[in-house]
Amino acid sequence: MTLEEKVAQIIQGDMNGWMDFTDPLDDTKTFNQTGLEQMMSQKSGSIWGGYLTPWDKFVFGVTVGQRYLMENTTLGIPAIIQSEGLHGFTNNGTTWPSPIGLAASFDPDLLRQAAARIADEAEGLGVSQIFAPVLDLSRELRWGRVEENFGEDPFLTGEMGTAYVSGLQSGRRRNASSSAIARMAATCKHFAAFGSPQGGLNIAQVTGGERELRSAYLRPFNRACVESLAIMTAYSSYDGIPAIANKHLLTDILRNEWGYKYWVTTDAGSVDLLITTHGTCDTRECAAKTAIENGLSGEMGGGSYTYLTLPDQVKAGTVDIKFVDETVKAMLRTKFALGLFENPYPYADYTSTLRTPETRALLHTMERETIVLLENKENTLPLSKSIGSVALIGPQVDRVSFGDYVFFNASNNGVSPLAGFTQLLLNTSLKINYAEGCKLWSNDVSGIPAAIAAAKQSDAAIVMVGTWSLDQTLLWTPGTNATTGEHADLSDLGLVGAQLQLVQAIKDAGKPTIVVFVSGKPVAEPWIQERERGNLSGTDCMLIVALALSTDADAVVQQFYPGELGGLALAEIIFGDLNPSGKLPVSFPRSVGTTPVFYNYLKGSRPIDPGQILDDGTLVFGHQYVLDTPVPIWSFGHGLSYTTFNYTDLALSKSTIGTSEDFSASVTVHNTGDRDGKEVVQVYITDVVSSVVTPNQQLVGFQKVDIPAGTSKRVTIRVNSTQLEVWTLDNKWAVEPGQFAVKVGTSDQTFLNTTLVVQ
Repeated sequence: MTLEEKVAQIIQGDMNGWMDFTDPLDDTKTFNQTGLEQMMSQKSGSIWGGYLTPWDKFVFGVTVGQRYLMENTTLGIPAIIQSEGLHGFTNNGTTWPSPIGLAASFDPDLLRQAAARIADEAEGLGVSQIFAPVLDLSRELRWGRVEENFGEDPFLTGEMGTAYVSGLQSGRRRNASSSAIARMAATCKHFAAFGSPQGGLNIAQVTGGERELRSAYLRPFNRACVESLAIMTAYSSYDGIPAIANKHLLTDILRNEWGYKYWVTTDAGSVDLLITTHGTCDTRECAAKTAIENGLSGEMGGGSYTYLTLPDQVKAGTVDIKFVDETVKAMLRTKFALGLFENPYPYADYTSTLRTPETRALLHTMERETIVLLENKENTLPLSKSIGSVALIGPQVDRVSFGDYVFFNASNNGVSPLAGFTQLLLNTSLKINYAEGCKLWSNDVSGIPAAIAAAKQSDAAIVMVGTWSLDQTLLWTPGTNATTGEHADLSDLGLVGAQLQLVQAIKDAGKPTIVVFVSGKPVAEPWIQERERGNLSGTDCMLIVALALSTDADAVVQQFYPGELGGLALAEIIFGDLNPSGKLPVSFPRSVGTTPVFYNYLKGSRPIDPGQILDDGTLVFGHQYVLDTPVPIWSFGHGLSYTTFNYTDLALSKSTIGTSEDFSASVTVHNTGDRDGKEVVQVYITDVVSSVVTPNQQLVGFQKVDIPAGTSKRVTIRVNSTQLEVWTLDNKWAVEPGQFAVKVGTSDQTFLNTTLVVQ
């Protein structure tokens, strides 16, 4: 390969170089020959194809590009065609719940199946790389991209990430030889520690040390991504070093320690940030040299294409050709692993795998599994279909609220809650009284009286409020608004505009009130708890587990941004066609001032001596916090059911193990209610005495089980010995001898516990 051919392999090109995708509805199948040749001469290793365009036009464009590379270039190296698939293939593919919702299912096998369907829809069109999963941790809730993550916990994130990677990659493309090991390249991102920026501000610095990096941020990547065919780096810096230029992270750990051998790419425009944001370079040449020598990574588009300076730098001796060669090897190795040299083309029957009935049925299952019942006073839910009427109130009722990373008009494929409830109740006499009440983004309260009237005319009121995001076109359009999504960061986690007033007004109408949060992150509204706590003594305050909307609303339901069938699934849960089984992958703070609230904080990091403000304005002073509590409203792993479960007979496979031995925890789970239900059995451990400070508890295993009413199941969860490791004072992983407390429950509840001894 010539030097120029090598560099062309490691710079991302774009299909818009030869195709016109300006109008997403235009189906003209023509291409620009000059643009094609110019693009492929400089940027041909990977090609961005993440456009909304008619499928046949996209297939035409991919075929033109791949045929040119295979038949009209000296080497005949095909391109990797790239697109988005964070929660569904974005070119009019099926939209699934946002990742934070997928994680609420606590069902890796179901996610594996969903990821396979995402790959099915993309593969036939000629796409060979999907920019997902996101394995950042949702520990900084102000950050706009919380919805893109699998939650706050490294273990859950790693398990869900592994499921996504496995589902997306498993199999091989048609007519590929046995040497191909995958049909699609998953892209684990953002490597690493991107999700905890200072102030919650997108791309801001992340502060931490080696122990926190390895113990928290890198664990999901190590679990899920060593076999993924691509990794994308982060925009931010960690401990003062930009991630894209962090030799310790990208070379010492990823390449050398973990043995990663596939494609690593920077994020869009991020090499230029070394100049414009981080201030570690002053020229494009410096930026390109720094990125490739420290990261062995390719350059994505979206910037000034600094890697175009590499040929001259290599010739001048300022960049060693070995860094270019190693990066090119990773790109070619990935292409061979995908079987692209044998068949890079779209399939003639690509429509056979797009938006199929089988995919829709699986989506329906996933939608149901992701909904979390947070509170249910006096069994308010499920509602009976024999009641006379129900009020559907709020700005989320007649709206399809998808998360970010969907393309323009994707919501047209979705079922709103209003449409879903209407569909479910079609053959009943139950009347729906709908009132919007207020807008998501306005302080205008003029619609609240009509909402109160609708509630008073009904037997029960369902108030749907929350956050909102936008598609990838509108999210970046000046003059639009959103409260979650990339570059939409918050200083307040409460409801925006008149939404809280709407909830209060409907509750005061005197009818059973169910609050539904439709959101991309936790919503913090402590006003109801404060009203309920008005007569509590100081001693009682010490024991409170904070319940914001929980204690005043008769029931509270969380639906993280759903997929296309979210409105129907929500109706099915509310009326009891399905029993809710979702669990929280992220904790809910009382306010932004009590964050962070992730459950697995280091020992000693959450002293509790709360104060409060009574309804009459009286100040009851405490210390942590002076007028509040650091205890979350609802904590990680929480989620109720319409049935009841009881746990008995916890036993370990061995009560004493060696430092390299795995063990199992077994427990009998009884469904003691009158409904069939699914329960997520969760196992947590605490390293009682360790050489360094360790988490107060950490999830090490979970399993979702379906238990018919009146029956029980023996559940066994295997725990790998690596889950007991600590990053020691000697800067190495070790399982230290001693006692480990083992509990079965949720992060804030203990159902059963025992002790494991490691010697």
